[in-house]
Amino acid sequence: YDILTFWVSRMMFQGLEFTGKRPFKNVLIHGLIRDSQGRKMSKSLGNGVDPMEVIEQYGADALRWFLANGSAPGQDVRYSTDKMDAAWNFINKIWNASRYALMNVGDLTANQVDITGEKTLADKWILTRLNQTIGKVTELFEKFEFGEAGRLLYRFIWDDFCDWYIEMSKETLAGDDEAAKLTTRSILVYVLDNTLRLLHPIMPFVTEEIWQSVPHVGESLVVATYPTVHPEQMDEQAAEEMEFLMDFIRSVRTVRNEMNTPLSKPINIIAKVSDAAHYAILKENESYIARFSNPEEFVYGEDVEAPSDAVTSVITGAEIYLPLAGLINIEDEIARLEKEAEKLQQEVDRVEKKLSNEKFVAKAPAAVVEAERAKGADYQAQREAVLERIATLKKI
Repeated sequence: YDILTFWVSRMMFQGLEFTGKRPFKNVLIHGLIRDSQGRKMSKSLGNGVDPMEVIEQYGADALRWFLANGSAPGQDVRYSTDKMDAAWNFINKIWNASRYALMNVGDLTANQVDITGEKTLADKWILTRLNQTIGKVTELFEKFEFGEAGRLLYRFIWDDFCDWYIEMSKETLAGDDEAAKLTTRSILVYVLDNTLRLLHPIMPFVTEEIWQSVPHVGESLVVATYPTVHPEQMDEQAAEEMEFLMDFIRSVRTVRNEMNTPLSKPINIIAKVSDAAHYAILKENESYIARFSNPEEFVYGEDVEAPSDAVTSVITGAEIYLPLAGLINIEDEIARLEKEAEKLQQEVDRVEKKLSNEKFVAKAPAAVVEAERAKGADYQAQREAVLERIATLKKI
């Protein structure tokens, strides 16, 4: 390992000396593959791993994913069966997501795929996230930062595509609007196709196998066109609206989990929104909230009053109240809110410290400084809302 640099350097010298040409344009040398304890693999320690046995157990793509995803410039890689299990689980997730998409494609052909129709909020958001991911992953590949590229792909596939978009697509596909169903089916195919192309350099075998079942043009994924960013598919406003909707749903589910209230049990959800824009987002996406939160009754508006016996969660744009009378302990809820207020105060302090740094304010772009000020104001507003809720509960 130590002589690789000299070996490559010698080939460079010889190539230039005898041919006048450099033999390599770029040379990438990854770190050592060490065992789970960080020790160098050796016969004396008996901690070596036969890659052929790993491939036999997990498949070549899982090993390739582990090596690429675990790499970072200047750092060694620690091998462990837990990491290989995680790689295998990720591939299994991709396989199952692909099965769902292909199951809903029906007899749709590549020429019939049409993503130009009227789109839901989820449709607009996933196309925006896809293009953001394409742009960033391409940039990271060009910089040889395969580990970070892998992490971005993982988050997009597992979180955005599988956990959110696929679940939301079920609402549309279960409906009666045939035009909307065609658009959603087309977007499922389009996103899956482009995702497989992005993954292919790291995970060639599984992606090729799946791609052959996806409506496509061409003989093989290995010679298919690499994805490029399409700015016209990006909708930043839809992305912001979707972030609010996801924050809303996450908050409800988090409180449910903390209060040991299973999702299968309907509960009342009350929300006080900060303005008409956030009200409109909730109104237009009630079906998603119903699917992910299971409300018995969902009440929301700008003038909603907070129930006295409810658990509270505060997000940007809304205060969420879950009346759980008989299911919660008031003292425990006060303690939880006090911790949340403390955490928000820490965020306020962090922003204030950053803004008090004259060098940061002077050198950072005006938009960045303004964004920090907005964050600070938002954290402070959330903290005040939490403190107000604590005061209300203490009066009960």
